[in-house]
Amino acid sequence: MAGRPSKTDNLARAAEVFGTLAHHHRLRMAQLLLSGKHTVGALADACGVPSPVASGHLRLMQRVGLLEPERDGRNVYYMIIEPAVADVIAVVKKRFGKK
Repeated sequence: MAGRPSKTDNLARAAEVFGTLAHHHRLRMAQLLLSGKHTVGALADACGVPSPVASGHLRLMQRVGLLEPERDGRNVYYMIIEPAVADVIAVVKKRFGKK
């Protein structure tokens, strides 16, 4: 069937998304973003990284469809758009604690 992704394609896409989340700063950002919109600066501060580093992490997460930016005047806020991220974070919390 033309146009339908194969199971292999779907698994490759899943691996790309999980690979993107497989970094402690990106997991922390996802966790924070599940509670609401945040700016790059706020996420950078929460993760203890410079803003350009946080921007790079956010760009990767946006590229795989996990979040999107929203401009409000001069500020850009990021928000989770993939509902399954909450499930991933719940598994992480259950397995590794709430820290």
